[in-house]
Amino acid sequence: MDYEIKPGLYRHFKGNQYRVLFVATHSETLEQMVVYQALYGEHGMWVRPASMWNEMVQNPTGAESELCARFEYIGE
Repeated sequence: MDYEIKPGLYRHFKGNQYRVLFVATHSETLEQMVVYQALYGEHGMWVRPASMWNEMVQNPTGAESELCARFEYIGE
């Protein structure tokens, strides 16, 4: 499955910001993986399955049944 994840700045649903560098393909499973960097603290580099990147999650500030995007694109 192809995921529409473009490089740029994203806000995590808990508030921190990240920069997506690119989407890579796992060599064994062919699963798409998002390669990204935290824009706080030690600016660590991370990888997460694209399917998780696009998930809807429980909104921590909303009603119990309210969902929001795990990551929201906020610009380049």
